[in-house]
Amino acid sequence: MNKITILLADDDMDDIEMFCEALETVNENIVCICAENGEHTWRLLNEMESKPQLIFLDINMPVMNGWECLKLIKSTQEYRDIPVIIISTSSYKNDMDKASDLGATGYFVKPNDFNDLKYLLNAITSNLGPDLGKALVNLQKAGTKYVFHL
Repeated sequence: MNKITILLADDDMDDIEMFCEALETVNENIVCICAENGEHTWRLLNEMESKPQLIFLDINMPVMNGWECLKLIKSTQEYRDIPVIIISTSSYKNDMDKASDLGATGYFVKPNDFNDLKYLLNAITSNLGPDLGKALVNLQKAGTKYVFHL
């Protein structure tokens, strides 16, 4: 089976570890490449042989934050079609609106529960491609408190 490449940008090592472990248990064909800030994310994107199928992007990171990185990704022809899901501890509507305005596909409030994270990542990664938006809508309609389709 083909490997699925996901790029995760987050400066919190505990969150990265939990996220990657959850992804690994959800689908062993997922390769999670991690960056600690937006600048590192941008550098990795430019160095990768093939584009990732999905980017999870934290908002609050040093050097270059998630908003700046999202603007850069969505303003670059080569990368603008890569779905980006913002991940954050913030559940403020203003942040979700800003993510939508900047071109993010979804917004993901970081769950503290490992099983919740696995459930969400499974639903998202098993619907990569044209069905991703529909999967996010379904998660939101199902009352999932963490994921919002933008």
